[in-house]
Amino acid sequence: GGSPSSRTMTLSILLKQHSKRQIRGEFEKLHQFLREVEEARLAALRKEEEEKGKMIAREIKNNSGPDLFSHRKHHCCETRIDVWPHLSGALIDVAKHLGNLQFRVWEKMQGIVKYTPVILDPNTAARWLSLSDDLTSVRHLGKRQQLPDNPERNTICITVLDSEGFSSGRHSWEVEVGDHPEWYIDVAKDSGQYWAEHETLTLKRRPQRIRLQLDYDRGQVAFYDRMYPYFSIGQSDVVRL
Repeated sequence: GGSPSSRTMTLSILLKQHSKRQIRGEFEKLHQFLREVEEARLAALRKEEEEKGKMIAREIKNNSGPDLFSHRKHHCCETRIDVWPHLSGALIDVAKHLGNLQFRVWEKMQGIVKYTPVILDPNTAARWLSLSDDLTSVRHLGKRQQLPDNPERNTICITVLDSEGFSSGRHSWEVEVGDHPEWYIDVAKDSGQYWAEHETLTLKRRPQRIRLQLDYDRGQVAFYDRMYPYFSIGQSDVVRL
């Protein structure tokens, strides 16, 4: 088994290796996305180049007179320079392919990148809990697991904290509870060393998602299952939706 310090060191190394694999995996997803977008952009450029080339070839074949070519005076004499045909739309639309390129890629990236306001802190998770790789969900294992004995880990309650704390302002987040029959949702102070008083509620209808709203400055925490748009008008008023 080894000493507690050696076990902690071994677990710390394993967690570090796991974190490295996760970071590499996430960046590989981004790299793959960028490679696919780059190839799509280059393919669009090649397609336009082919189309413009075919158009120029058709025009030259159908109108092989001198009007298609530019004429310039060179050394006091007029010389026909077969450099570029006088065709509307013959040039590659460079602005379309290069204009705001980074911004367009960033816009497209928003389709695969998800922002999560609550990221769970695995260093605070009780030993019975297992967090998802993206640190956004938690499940009960039904058994204890070997984790480092760090001070911020809760060894009494089966809980996990958010990785970011708040010291002012108003904040809100949603928790998907799904079909799980029992759960605890609250706020904690000082890394969980002090817990707010718990109140058990029995609900008539099982919710799927709970919204929490924290007003730090007023010291208020509110819980909502769902909200409905509300409308009210006077007798002489007209409202259009």
